[in-house]
Amino acid sequence: MQLIKNTIKIGLERPVKLLHVTDTHIGLADERDDERKHALAKRLSTPEKEQYLNEHIAYAKENCDLLVHTGDLMDFVSHANVEKAREIVADDHFFFIAGNHDYSQYVGEAWEDEVYRMNSYMQMGYGLGVPMFFNAREVGGVNIVGIDNSYYRFADWQLWRLKKEAEKGLPIVLAFHDPLFEQSLYDYHMAIPGSDCTYIVGCDEEHLLPYSEFRAVQQRPDEPTLRMIDYIKSEPLIKAILTGHLHFNFESDVAEGLPQFVTGGGYDGWARELTIE
Repeated sequence: MQLIKNTIKIGLERPVKLLHVTDTHIGLADERDDERKHALAKRLSTPEKEQYLNEHIAYAKENCDLLVHTGDLMDFVSHANVEKAREIVADDHFFFIAGNHDYSQYVGEAWEDEVYRMNSYMQMGYGLGVPMFFNAREVGGVNIVGIDNSYYRFADWQLWRLKKEAEKGLPIVLAFHDPLFEQSLYDYHMAIPGSDCTYIVGCDEEHLLPYSEFRAVQQRPDEPTLRMIDYIKSEPLIKAILTGHLHFNFESDVAEGLPQFVTGGGYDGWARELTIE
């Protein structure tokens, strides 16, 4: 396990500790799954993924108030993966919001949109037994709010739900899979050799210019997404953002006083302990 520690100060009576984990990418298949899923499991499954996840869960139970997982718990939808994921997220100490791979049938085989997502959701048996599109839980006077933005967009109903959560008057820590646009994060990612896009939410047309047409269409923000981003940046109760997807660690502010923490791949052992004081 590779652990990063951060602290933010917002004036709590007692500290709250969160363990942020993301992108575990469990890859299992069994006799109920087809040959293509077995091939994926053979190529993508490693014992270290589950070992690291077990370490993360054990550490969170010993040292933190909650483990917050921001998606890609599974690498693809299989009978074995869904059963394992359901077992994991059923733990009361585990808070989950979905990533794109949690709906992926064969990893990149099709255009992923709302129809694709809902087909996978139904195939799982109405998801994993916990909210996957919008989730919220109070811990120690902090409202942890998870929002599924796994296809680079937000929906207006999610904005409505977030505003309802803000009406509670508690400080909010947001959790979602895909990071929001921020210039230094964009620049860092584009400087990685071979990068033709950044896989972040809210890029304007100028920043989409280097993208391939496919990636630009995939990641171009729509109006509900832009409304959500504007609200997130302007709502003073939102104190931090936890996110993943990029498989590296990065910290920056998406607005004044609003840090965004990108945490590296859980499949590689990375986790972030965020202390809120």
